[in-house]
Amino acid sequence: MSKPLVLVIAPVNTRSGYGNHGRDICRALIESDKYDVKINATRWGNTPMNALEDNNPHHKLIKSKILQTPNLERQPDLCIQLTVPNEFQPLGKKNIGFTAGIEHTIAPAEWLEGINRMDKTIVTSEFSKEVILNTVFDKHDKQTNQKISEIKVNKPVDVLFEGTDETLYGSVDKFGKTIEDVFNDIDSDWNFLFTGHWLQGGLGEDRKDIGMMIKVFLEVFKNQPNPPGLILKTSGAGFSIIDREQIKDKIQMIKDDVSGKDLPPIYLIHGDLTDSEINELYNHPKVKSHLSFTHGEGFGRPLLEASFSGKPIISPIWSGQKDFLDPNYAVGLGGQLTNVPNSSFPKQFFVEGCQWFTVNYGLAGQIMKDVFKNYNKYLVNAQKLMIINKSKFTHDKMREKLESIIDDVVKDVPKQVKLNLPKLKKV
Repeated sequence: MSKPLVLVIAPVNTRSGYGNHGRDICRALIESDKYDVKINATRWGNTPMNALEDNNPHHKLIKSKILQTPNLERQPDLCIQLTVPNEFQPLGKKNIGFTAGIEHTIAPAEWLEGINRMDKTIVTSEFSKEVILNTVFDKHDKQTNQKISEIKVNKPVDVLFEGTDETLYGSVDKFGKTIEDVFNDIDSDWNFLFTGHWLQGGLGEDRKDIGMMIKVFLEVFKNQPNPPGLILKTSGAGFSIIDREQIKDKIQMIKDDVSGKDLPPIYLIHGDLTDSEINELYNHPKVKSHLSFTHGEGFGRPLLEASFSGKPIISPIWSGQKDFLDPNYAVGLGGQLTNVPNSSFPKQFFVEGCQWFTVNYGLAGQIMKDVFKNYNKYLVNAQKLMIINKSKFTHDKMREKLESIIDDVVKDVPKQVKLNLPKLKKV
């Protein structure tokens, strides 16, 4: 009996969160050896398309399954699309939409309509599922303005976490030249590390809240002997020189706004790093704690990866990261829900009245200071969090659940005919 034909439409070659997620899903499907996997590799905005590494055996398998032309001899038994839900298109006999989820409290109406076009949608966190299922819009007659129906999700939504490869992420015996060169330029022996994209929005309005994280760090540790450093592994949409210089300018503007001449050091890592180099970064002895002021995450993959290092994770415990940041062991940052500025998201993703989490900056500064001064106390709990996450959030466990979901969806599929696929492009 032939294997079910599974077509995956995903940005598997891009340096993006959706790219990481797509590679995970494709790898899991190929490893299961239960499906005939074909991949339509799409773009993801302006992110670089060089993520599939020739020396990575998992990436080689993915590359071998990529279609050279967007045509199949028959309609796939299952089409998996990994993108934002408004772009979901039912192209298979059965269709599953995968999305990283949502970072604030209301899902756009176009997302709900896209989810309803699919047989099932998979999100990465319980938070995303809750927001999507709880969002309801009134639909009105355009002439009378009378309510005629509601826009809400009426198709199944499941949660599948982004599993971390425990064979890659964890302790490091030897550091490669790239990371050694990076840390040769970092004088501080004790550093906080932030990893993530610096997205649109002014001070306090970018989704990761990097600007305010920098400002709090500077204010807390200025004019102190032997302060810690802050390492920023960040970029905008890409890794261009212009992008790097723009980020350096933003950092300098924040520095200029802080009074005091003796400011603690900030180090920018703006280059392209492989997965193994990212793990080396997490585990370098000069990195003591992982830091995030994020307003919201669909999942928060870098935080999960960083937890495998066994070092304290300082972060809000709200939105997607709630699934794996146990408040008994992670260093939670308090705060409150605030309205999302319309400058923080592209127009098509913004919903009037939606909210996200904003850190209490004063309390966050106190916590950062305490982690620095009483490090060993926090290290004990970080080790416990590492053990928990390594037992629950692995690639293998993700693959097992994925197989179960797909087997259930494709168990009864009708026959179909030849299909010419459209060329999909992320805009």
